This record gives sequence, structure tokens and C-alpha cells, in this order.
Amino acid sequence: MKKNVIKRVSTSVLALGAALMTGAANLMVSAATATEATTATKANNPNLKKVTSPIIGLINTVLTVLIPLVAAVGAVYCISIGVKYSRAEEPQEREKAKQHLKSAIIGFVLIFVLIVALRIATPELVKWMNKNS
Repeated sequence: MKKNVIKRVSTSVLALGAALMTGAANLMVSAATATEATTATKANNPNLKKVTSPIIGLINTVLTVLIPLVAAVGAVYCISIGVKYSRAEEPQEREKAKQHLKSAIIGFVLIFVLIVALRIATPELVKWMNKNS
């Protein structure tokens, strides 16, 4: 029972991180697509900041909240797996817990790196969008 719960939680956390990253990337692509679509009508509407600034603000806000959230959830989850590892009596249980801990650490590091990469890339993408609009 506990194994299924841990697998579901780790899968859910990784899926949540991937969904959030995908959503943020989709928002940026949508903003870029809107910019490209309105390039033809640039003479009629040269100010796209009214459209893009709320999207960029939302992305920055979400990314700012996600960094400590992922760190906190990762720490709590790794501590719970560590407790499971320390309480394991059989070698097979210890190996499973060790493998879960390794997988969790790798997953959370990947999510954290992707969030930080998107956080770093956002200003450059905004510059590119403004330059091409």
C-alpha cells in the first residue's frame, strides 16, 4: 500500500512539474505566435505590450513561486523516503527505498533545473519577441 502511495506521489509531483513547465512554455509560444500574427498589422497596432505584459507577469509570478515550492516538496518527499529507508529491515526493502530516493532526487533536480532555465530564458525570449514585433 505504501509503495503505491509513494509511486503515485512521485509520479504526481513529476507530472505536475512537467505540466507547469509545459504550460509556461505554451504561454510563451502563444505570446510569440500572437506577435507573429500581428506583425502584418503592425502599422495599425504597434503596441503589443498590453497583450504580452500580463502573460509575462504571470509566467514570472508562477516561476517565482515554483522554485521554493519544488524545493520544499522535494525535501519533504526525500525525507519521507529516507525514513522509509532507515526503517527497512530487509535488504530488498532497503534497495527499493534507495532506488526510490535516487529517482526522487534526480526527478526534483530535473524539475528545478527546468524551472530555473525557463526563469533565465524568459527575459531573452521577451527581448526576442519585442525585437520581432
